[in-house]
Amino acid sequence: MRLKLFISILVFGFFSGAVWADEAALRKAIQPHFADSKIESVKKTPYLGLYEVVVGDEVFYTDDKADYFFFGHVIDTKTRTSMTNERIQEIKAARRVPLDSLPLQSAIKVVKGDGKRRVAIFTDPNCPYCKQLEKELLNVTNVTIYTLLYPVLKGSMELSKKIWCSDNQIKAWDDFMLKNVAPSSKDCETPLDALVKSGHENKVSGTPTLIFADGSVVGGMIPATVIEEKLENASKSK
Repeated sequence: MRLKLFISILVFGFFSGAVWADEAALRKAIQPHFADSKIESVKKTPYLGLYEVVVGDEVFYTDDKADYFFFGHVIDTKTRTSMTNERIQEIKAARRVPLDSLPLQSAIKVVKGDGKRRVAIFTDPNCPYCKQLEKELLNVTNVTIYTLLYPVLKGSMELSKKIWCSDNQIKAWDDFMLKNVAPSSKDCETPLDALVKSGHENKVSGTPTLIFADGSVVGGMIPATVIEEKLENASKSK
């Protein structure tokens, strides 16, 4: 079930039953409806007697019996802000993925300067924001960059195979991302299926997604100044 498919508030009745006395019991009642996903948390909200449920990076609400699920945003009418969106941002900011838990051995590795600072990037060659990010990375020095090919867009798997199978992977990647020069056709064994699996396991929902040495995760294109700030913060944290 994909929560992102729900834009407006939708209400679904699932079953009737006894009042659930605590959050653990409520979690147990909800879990069968999300068999393929982990419920991160269930907690009572200060409004309308609803319970907040977090699955991945998504938030929805339920009543104390789990009779109904409410998908959408709770809006504070005084400030006109989305309480739901604020919680989603908090969840994403707190998320951590250990850098060394990623399949870095299957990355296109580039070392610039002393290479002490590190960042891994899930990226798709057909993603325009990924190409913008590559231009920003030209201005970042003293860093090791692990490019994890994450071909999720149409036509990207075949293109990623050609880049991976190139005699010079770094040049093939740079040529395509910075100059729009397509790699020559060549076949070989690739780790692409494993990389896509890793991305799914680590909740990478879009490209580019950057993961820094302190485990912090940033989704989307960010400028070189922000990359520098994140690299420095990760180094200090470590």
